[in-house]
Amino acid sequence: MSGILELLNSPVGKQIINGVSSQTGQSEDKTGSLLSMAMPVLMGAMQKNAATPEGASGLLGAITGKHSGGILDNLGGLFEGGVDQSVTNDGAGILGHILGGKQPAVENALSQKSGIDAGSVAQILKVAAPILMGVLGKQAQQNNVTDTNGLTGLLGNLSGGAKGSQQQSLIESFLDADGDGSILDDVAGMLLSNSGGKKGGLGGLLGGLFGK
Repeated sequence: MSGILELLNSPVGKQIINGVSSQTGQSEDKTGSLLSMAMPVLMGAMQKNAATPEGASGLLGAITGKHSGGILDNLGGLFEGGVDQSVTNDGAGILGHILGGKQPAVENALSQKSGIDAGSVAQILKVAAPILMGVLGKQAQQNNVTDTNGLTGLLGNLSGGAKGSQQQSLIESFLDADGDGSILDDVAGMLLSNSGGKKGGLGGLLGGLFGK
C-alpha cells in the first residue's frame, strides 16, 4: 500500500467507511468523501509533528506501542454495536495533539466541503484518527521501522510519496501553500477558498479532485 487513499479504496477501507457511516448515521458516499479529504489532512499534520525530534520520537513510541495496528485486526468488532467510548476518547486525544488549536477550523472546513455537519465531522475524525494510527503501526511492523528516519520514510510513503496518486501529490504540494510553515492554516484555507487572495483557486482545485 503506497498511499492512504489507496487504503480507502481497498476492502478494508470499504469496511472502515461502512462502519464509520453506521456510527454517525451519515451516508456511505458522504462518509467516504469526507475520509478521502480528512485522511490526507491528518497525515500531513502528523508529518508536520514528526518534523521535530520530540514529535517524531513521540509518534514512533505510539505506533510501536499502543497503536501497533491491532485495531485493524478486528474492524467488525470495533464497529459492532457502536464504537467504544475509549476509542473515541483516544481519537480526541490524537486529534488534539496533531491539530492543536486548529482543530475547529479544520473540522469546519471539512464540514463545508463535505456537506456533513461539523458535529458529525468531529465524531468521524475521532474514529478515523485511531484507525490511521493503527495503519501507521501496522506498516511500521511490516517495514521494520524502528527509528525516526524510518518513520519519516513511512509517513512520506503513506502520504503518497513517489508512488502516490495524483490526488495525493497535489494535496501534499499545497499543504503549506504560502510557505510559512503553518500547514494547517493552509489546509483550512484551501478547503474553504474559492476565489481571491493568495490561496485563491485552491478550493476549486480540491473541489475538482473530490468531485465537489
